Amino acid sequence: MSRPEKSAISSPSAAEAAGIAAHCRDLLAPLGTVRIRRMFGGHGIYLDDLFIAIIAAGTLYLKTDATSVERFRDAGCRPFEYETRDGRHTMSYWSAPEEAMETPEAMAPWALLASDSARRAAAASAGRQRRRRS
Repeated sequence: MSRPEKSAISSPSAAEAAGIAAHCRDLLAPLGTVRIRRMFGGHGIYLDDLFIAIIAAGTLYLKTDATSVERFRDAGCRPFEYETRDGRHTMSYWSAPEEAMETPEAMAPWALLASDSARRAAAASAGRQRRRRS
């Protein structure tokens, strides 16, 4: 069995990744408490204890759902995708618009969409868990 091809996108160095994470923290800080954790070769971002974003290969991807994904698509954003032996997988995280990466004010509406998507996902998950216990 052959290994999946490596992405043509190179991953940033550790110093570059730390700089990207710090920049994302600065962009999101006006909206609440930001925690960033290393995970899966990238970073996961929490805003007020909601998991709202990931940083992979130097790109910030924000949480989306059926309610918000069209806004990201219309802004020219792209989904987070990865490959495994089983093929290509797409997650419910989309890149932030380039202009949103410039200032906290430009990021705010996009981060709020991500936060709302994460809140809806958490509520749906809690509902499924309650039904399983019943």
